[in-house]
Amino acid sequence: MRQLWLDLGNTRLKYWITQNEQIIQHGAELHLQSPADLLLGLIHFFQEMKIEKIGISSVLDAKNNQRISKILQRLQAPVSIAQVHAEYAGLICGYDNPKQLGIDRWLQVLAVAQPEQNLCIVGCGTALTIDLTEGMQHLGGYILPNLYLQRDSLIQNTKGIQIPDSAFDQLTPGRNTVDGVHHGVLLGLISTVEKIMQQSPRQLILTGGDAALFARHLEAYQPKVEADLLLKGLQHYTAYL
Repeated sequence: MRQLWLDLGNTRLKYWITQNEQIIQHGAELHLQSPADLLLGLIHFFQEMKIEKIGISSVLDAKNNQRISKILQRLQAPVSIAQVHAEYAGLICGYDNPKQLGIDRWLQVLAVAQPEQNLCIVGCGTALTIDLTEGMQHLGGYILPNLYLQRDSLIQNTKGIQIPDSAFDQLTPGRNTVDGVHHGVLLGLISTVEKIMQQSPRQLILTGGDAALFARHLEAYQPKVEADLLLKGLQHYTAYL
């Protein structure tokens, strides 16, 4: 069976196509606040792939989700849109109002939560998200501006400044303003994760585009880097429907 998995974020559409639980196609594109239009451009490709089942993680509003669902009807396959629950598949949500928890965070926790394990799950994406678990109890977490949001808030006019790819590689004191900003932002986020890890023993799990960067600076905690954690959570979610 070929299955389509969609991750609809605020700025990006990411998809995976799996067959027998193996990823056979994947991609990610900025949707520039028009995810339905981007999906329209992909729908013919998805039709050629002969999709039989669709799973969706979406942070979009109801209007956009309705448009997305209408477009996907062309694939003539059942659609499952993941939602946050107070309790699901044994996992208990730590938010007083589960609807306020981002579906991406919920699915990432759902993918890895285990009864006998305490976890710190860090999403290194558009925001830096930190979620804590004790067994199958989600404890809540933290949300911080990511590396680039913090950098851009401090360096307003970056067009004339050459920023090397290695700008975020070091935690040493910067010897110029650009390095001072980059190293300071990275140090602040790394220190936040370290502070949380020092409070109680936990397995550290990193996911998202900057996971490998954070892993290099958090080696003391033996982090596990999970490339497609949201996909795993979405698959786990639909398995219990």
